[in-house]
Amino acid sequence: MAGQSKARTVTEPARKIKVFREADVVVVGGGPGGVGAAIAAARNGARTVLIERYGHLGGMATGGLVNIVPNLSDISGKQHIYGLTMEMLDRLDKRGGVSYPAKKDRGTAAKKVVDYYLDANLGWFYVRQDHHTGKKRVLYSAVIDPEVLKDELNDMVLESGAGLLLHSWGTQVIMDANKVGGVVFESKSGRQAILGKVIIDATGDGDVFVAAGAEFDNRCDNKRRTAWLALVWWLANIDFKKYDDFKASQPDKYKALMQELGKLGGYPYFFKGILKNQEGVAWYHCMQPQPERTDAMDVEQLTKIDIRARKRALITYDFMKKHVPGFEKSFIMLTAPQLGTQGGRRIVGEYTLTENDMESDEVFEDTIAVLANNDYGEISSKHPALCVPYRCLVPKRVDGLLVACRAFSSSDTINETFNIIPHCIAYGQAAGTAAALAVKAGVQPRKVNYKALTDTLRKQGVNIPDTTREKKVTASVSRSKPEEFYYQKYRGPDR
Repeated sequence: MAGQSKARTVTEPARKIKVFREADVVVVGGGPGGVGAAIAAARNGARTVLIERYGHLGGMATGGLVNIVPNLSDISGKQHIYGLTMEMLDRLDKRGGVSYPAKKDRGTAAKKVVDYYLDANLGWFYVRQDHHTGKKRVLYSAVIDPEVLKDELNDMVLESGAGLLLHSWGTQVIMDANKVGGVVFESKSGRQAILGKVIIDATGDGDVFVAAGAEFDNRCDNKRRTAWLALVWWLANIDFKKYDDFKASQPDKYKALMQELGKLGGYPYFFKGILKNQEGVAWYHCMQPQPERTDAMDVEQLTKIDIRARKRALITYDFMKKHVPGFEKSFIMLTAPQLGTQGGRRIVGEYTLTENDMESDEVFEDTIAVLANNDYGEISSKHPALCVPYRCLVPKRVDGLLVACRAFSSSDTINETFNIIPHCIAYGQAAGTAAALAVKAGVQPRKVNYKALTDTLRKQGVNIPDTTREKKVTASVSRSKPEEFYYQKYRGPDR
């Protein structure tokens, strides 16, 4: 099949395509970044349309069952991410659809609180070791109910005034010289177009900017999380007390069983679900590392990995049910309809964030987000936050286009750490706001006034510092240390 597709081509005849709608801002992709972009653009007065290929919004946060919203604070418990992320969590909280540490427990080293998250095997998302004291401390992170979130995101988008098209896959762009002027999308209604003054790529993999001919970076170390795909699935009706008693009383037998499961091709590691009213649920986040880098843009590879991952899930379920106390009455609650893709193509923007920026205290003139920097030991201790400039969302040479997803302009090291759900919401909120300002001013997105953008984001509750400090690079930590520390300290067997 692959050989045939490379060897032969067909010519698609020219045809007229119906213009479904004209808008100020068109957002392609309804994941965390796309939702943030659509809401922000519409709330700032732009006629906005959001198109999403699945029948729900949320992307990896819902369809991928990656229901963890981590790193909202640094190790001290100081919160950095606000804006639409907090609005989303507050709405979920009113419906019992979120779990997070109490405010008094953020940054705490109290053993009872730390052990709660370590026992759930969620330490990578909730616990970090204080570089100065050696104590483990609790971060402000949250877990969400993906089914409740689907409904809330629908409400948030529609309440903003944005138009929403589900079951619609953006497939091509409409270009006028170097400017993107619209998107072609496919659906059960056929092939149609939406014209727009600003197009926002929130596809995750940069499908829009690739089609537009923008420069991008696809390099990534195969050891990185972002180079792997994953299948997430949930196992329910587990008696965790019985399981814990068995694991504690017969550790050697438990270890032997998990080794046997691994040899059979199963998954020995899981998170204990900590959502309210969902006791007895295990979350399996099953990475699919390959000998060579996984290509999330290769449909044949995606197919093979999905089939294999689901087979391995059933191997795990059958084994645990048969051999592990506490799992006797368990059943597979659901598997993610979306294969988890964690990284891929990244736009080459007007600014590219690199490892150097993690060792800087610079607040950029165009800062649109402040992110907690928790994963790099001594570096994180000295520089607990990272500022992200708007220019990381702006392609170098293509006009009419912004990026609002994990494909922001960044090195692969930076991207691995700062491409998760709350980060993407922040990028989306900034991109949507900037797009609306560009439309109002009649300028290209790259010409948006930075002060107007940051002032508007502050009014929306986004945490943006008021002062600009000179960039100071700390030379005492080697360039290899961030990656080394990250892999050795925080990449547990379940990651």
